[in-house]
Amino acid sequence: MSADLVRLVRHGEVHNPAGVLYGRLPEFHLSDRGREMAARAAESLAGHDIRRVIASPLTRTRESAQPWLELFRGTLVDPGLAIDERLIEPTNVFEGVNIKRAVRANPLLARHFRNPWKPSWGEPFADIAARMMAAIRDAHASVDGGEVVLVSHQAPIWTVARAVQGKPLASDPRSRRCALSSITTVAFRDGAFVEVDYQEPAAELLAQAIDLGAV
Repeated sequence: MSADLVRLVRHGEVHNPAGVLYGRLPEFHLSDRGREMAARAAESLAGHDIRRVIASPLTRTRESAQPWLELFRGTLVDPGLAIDERLIEPTNVFEGVNIKRAVRANPLLARHFRNPWKPSWGEPFADIAARMMAAIRDAHASVDGGEVVLVSHQAPIWTVARAVQGKPLASDPRSRRCALSSITTVAFRDGAFVEVDYQEPAAELLAQAIDLGAV
């Protein structure tokens, strides 16, 4: 018993006018555009056999999961949203602050960047990969056929992509291939998980956000 595909979906745009790193802070909701992004992600797989939707416990991922629950209620084995703590955003010492402004105001904060390969500013990449792969294995085994959607965050999803590609886990946050409301798809092939697809169904809305300086 196992799913055919596991879809790793990043949340949509967050309302964050102060430009802080929101990390695991509660009550950071999707913006209006973020809700539309989340809807487009779900609509891009209309007609697929989505069996279960699982999300990180944070507000923005739970809100991004709602369109999937509504669109695929006819194929879900469980109509409710399942929460998996292992899908959560990594810890980060800069949580709640605007990093650029904070470092300019206090250059000593730059010491947290001393080891980007661990990284020194938060949860180790190896730990992120371990918990995410465990969550993927459990989700994959939780249904018989069809697809499972896991709604998570940029760093965890990109760390999974690096892991299944056999690449070093460390990555520059500025160059991760994991856009808002993107879908990274993995499947179990020949005894291991592999990446089989990557889509950006909300690319048009993301471009609008960049043009307006919202991202």
